[in-house]
Amino acid sequence: MNAASSLPFVKMNGLGNEIVVVDLRESAKVFTADEAAAIAADGKSHFDQMMVLHPAKTPGTESLVRIYNTDGSEAGACGNGMRCVGWILANDIGRKQFKVETRAGVLDTVVRDQTSITVDMGEPRFGWQDIPLAEEFRDTRAIELQIGPIDRPVLHSPSVVNVGNPHAIFWVDDVEAYDLGRLGPMLECHPVFPERANISLAQVTSPRSLRLKTWERGAGLTRACGSAACAAAVSAARKRLTERTVDVTLPGGVLNVAWADNNRILMTGPVEFEYEGVIDLSKLTHAPA
Repeated sequence: MNAASSLPFVKMNGLGNEIVVVDLRESAKVFTADEAAAIAADGKSHFDQMMVLHPAKTPGTESLVRIYNTDGSEAGACGNGMRCVGWILANDIGRKQFKVETRAGVLDTVVRDQTSITVDMGEPRFGWQDIPLAEEFRDTRAIELQIGPIDRPVLHSPSVVNVGNPHAIFWVDDVEAYDLGRLGPMLECHPVFPERANISLAQVTSPRSLRLKTWERGAGLTRACGSAACAAAVSAARKRLTERTVDVTLPGGVLNVAWADNNRILMTGPVEFEYEGVIDLSKLTHAPA
């Protein structure tokens, strides 16, 4: 393996959301979406999202972070991945609080320990053009969208919001009563979502708690999606189904989400370090020509 083709990485997870972190802050390498897709397809370093750290561009930030899904598409936000990045940066720079830059904006991160990392996920956007949607909906707390028979729809009237990525949240009595693996791909690519969307099933279990399952745009079913947890939390509060601070239970565990009075979303949860490795880009089976 030569230096030009070697790509060191750290494998982590946030509540089972599989994360690979690649640190290029001291490298001149230009990483591409095709390389992310090839690494995912190769299967030796599985990830739901890949977080690539680049040199900081904005004064006062530690890094510019680009986020890739398994299909090579670029995401605007990944809450579980940002906590993993926060843990790595905190150990590297020796500070517990700092800022990083993403497509979703500059995000504050506070690392208390490996079990409690808080990321400021920014402000939710509710306007139909900001999500974006293909047509105007004045009230995005519930839009006209359903699958199944008109008189007995399987799912209907989702809340929609952008939390770094487009999200649609369908409110159900039991998140386990639906085959999201079958419904998710259809809804992700529905024409009303010109940039596709993350599709979640949300169940209100108390004024301070939700259950959530998510089909992630470009990644499929995952054990946890931090931005979806934030999207569900703010949408539930907006519909007056819950308070503004909730525990969101995902298949991989629990995140705490607080929609603060200043309109910022604070997400807190753990991360887990798994291993370090090196990818030989020259030997990827599905590497681009």
